[in-house]
Amino acid sequence: METKKTIIIGGGAAGLFCALKLGVQTISLERGARAGRKLSATGNGQGNLTNLRLGADDYFTSGDKSFIDKSLSRYGRKEMIEALSETGAMFSSDERGRVYPASRQASSVTDLLRYNIAGAGKKTITSCNVYDIKKNGGVFSVFCEENGERKVYRGDCVVLCSGGKAAKNFGTDGNGYMLARKAGHTITSLYPSLVQLKTDTEYIKTLRGIRVCCAVTAFCGKNKLKTVTGDVIFTEYGISGDAVFRISAYITDKIERGVMLSLDFMPETEKKDLAAVLARKRGTAALPEGELFCGILNNQLGRAVLKRAETENRPAEDLVKNFTLRVSGTLGFDYAQVTKGGIPLCEITPDMESRLEKNLYFAGEILDVDGQCGGYNLQWAFTSASIAAETINN
Repeated sequence: METKKTIIIGGGAAGLFCALKLGVQTISLERGARAGRKLSATGNGQGNLTNLRLGADDYFTSGDKSFIDKSLSRYGRKEMIEALSETGAMFSSDERGRVYPASRQASSVTDLLRYNIAGAGKKTITSCNVYDIKKNGGVFSVFCEENGERKVYRGDCVVLCSGGKAAKNFGTDGNGYMLARKAGHTITSLYPSLVQLKTDTEYIKTLRGIRVCCAVTAFCGKNKLKTVTGDVIFTEYGISGDAVFRISAYITDKIERGVMLSLDFMPETEKKDLAAVLARKRGTAALPEGELFCGILNNQLGRAVLKRAETENRPAEDLVKNFTLRVSGTLGFDYAQVTKGGIPLCEITPDMESRLEKNLYFAGEILDVDGQCGGYNLQWAFTSASIAAETINN
């Protein structure tokens, strides 16, 4: 059995950031064969780390958003970039404010973190599955199975950074929630977020594989939730694409109450202007039947719009500007990028310490905080991990 000052459970983004910032004797226990695998896949492998347009309104929680606001003020984008710059990285941003490493390789950020952590003499153990945490006389005992052998590590502090339930191919299957419950914590309802959506498919069966850029607006009943503009990809189960992932953050916890999406295939065109063009084209004898939208929409999409307009006896221009799809579900946690929900913020201090168990800390996705798509979730991992590390250092 080994004794360590601080034990970090989880070698994902939050765990790596925490290990980087800790100035005390540290050991990290990672369930997978390699630390930072999910971090290496972020931003489609390009490493979308944070965002220039950052605030508490970009996050979701069932608790008090002022907690998030104060946390970001303490360790925000500037502090994140400075910390990663010190490891040897450089950065650039795009038109949506998304910040990437200059290499455009997320794996290079993971590597720099691993190199710097190892260089500081901090130990990382992989293929280590933690199944229990106990505390006796102010000392934590962390029980794990390491390459088929049962071991116990002891430390004065534990930081639980084991992630949520999303993308379990990276080792995040909700095990951290079990460990938190053993310490007396509760867990909110959990939902997949930043995920593909299942919808009605009656009017999109012929569109499988087609990608369009459109404005997507989500409604829950009569309440408008959000509008985003970007790519939508039609699939056999519903829709995917950048705009779908982004808007899913606003709706996955409301699907059971009824969520409707409205797709505007020509967001920069007024409906009256489109109607005038269509009226002129209808008088063109040379135009074959079903090709009214030729030169306006993707041919297959245009035919689908016309077929639905005929079925529902609606003007075609109405459907171009308001093509509705009822959301029936998501592809689930296996396909999601992040988990919505987690340990309630009321159960931890502003220092990320448990209010129920002294010297037990939490960071990252395990908490009831999730962000919209665009670097916000990695920023929260850094923010919460840095606050926990600062508290332990002091």
